Amino acid sequence: MPTAQLLEGSEAIADAMVAAGCRFFAGYPMTPFTEVLENMARKLPAVGGVCMNAESELEAVGMAWGAAATGTPAATGSTGQGLSLMQESLAEITLARLPLVVLNMARAQGDYYQATRGGGHGDYRHLVLAPADVAEAVELTQRAFHLAATWRNPVLVFGDYYLAHTAQSVRVEPLELGPLPAADWALDGTSGGSGHARLVSPLGSAKQRDDVGYDLSDHYLACAAHTAAMLETVSPLAESRWTDDAEVVVVAFGSPARYVRAAVGQLQAEGRAVGYVRPITLVPFPADAVAAAADGARAVAVYENNQGQMIDDVRLAVLGRAPVQFIGGLSLDSSGFGIAPDLDVGVLRARIEGVLDA
Repeated sequence: MPTAQLLEGSEAIADAMVAAGCRFFAGYPMTPFTEVLENMARKLPAVGGVCMNAESELEAVGMAWGAAATGTPAATGSTGQGLSLMQESLAEITLARLPLVVLNMARAQGDYYQATRGGGHGDYRHLVLAPADVAEAVELTQRAFHLAATWRNPVLVFGDYYLAHTAQSVRVEPLELGPLPAADWALDGTSGGSGHARLVSPLGSAKQRDDVGYDLSDHYLACAAHTAAMLETVSPLAESRWTDDAEVVVVAFGSPARYVRAAVGQLQAEGRAVGYVRPITLVPFPADAVAAAADGARAVAVYENNQGQMIDDVRLAVLGRAPVQFIGGLSLDSSGFGIAPDLDVGVLRARIEGVLDA
């Protein structure tokens, strides 16, 4: 068994990708994503893989698309700004039914809508995982590759500056997550010239010829059915604490949730009736866990380091069981990287107490 090591998040995530079988990675440097790219450039050649420092995010996602189409476990990433440039390709990669892992080392949490709703065209959804610390990122990164291969669908890992640059003692070893389906769709060169060459395209896998009818709606309807099955089958994940008999339940995700959890823990130790829920999968959203926590509560408070985005999903989950109040807000350092002054247990505790005492 590998020994635990003190690793910065960027290196631990790179190690987890390699352990999951990733053998192609492409990206363009952009803080706080840059160190992941640097670590992949250092680690992939040693296992026979390839890392490309692309000319831009557009080229990076195109390279990853090409690698994924061959059946090679592949990944790309950036910050939210860089992922904005990738949205058209990410939509078409999804409609082409390709497995791909995408990292967002985000600046604050303003990319929630981008991650969970997507900025591309057409009916498509990505699975989204949001680790709270380095150890969880190691697990969820590997799970992302397994989910991507299982469902032939992109999976996004939503991190941030804290996750990328915080060091933690972690053990990185391959996880046993079960068998994967055969990649009999992959363009590996074996079907060329056979009369049954494979096709991977956002327009479908059926070849278009003058003497054969072609209906694009067939492909789009099949993609929609596949997405529905994926969202119904993948189990939502959440961490819940102290929700029994809680008067107020606080919901937060990602790195900020650790500060919220600490503030709620302090209040709990003093006898205050407050609980905590952290969505780990943002897609599918753990609506049942949030709804169960809100039953009997007189208020639900939502913290996000943005102007309020996940709160929409919380309101949909709560469905009027209790009023939902936003206690977050955009908090940034001068560089805009998301090193938030508000991420202070005392600051968050005061906001939670304001809801408790209202």
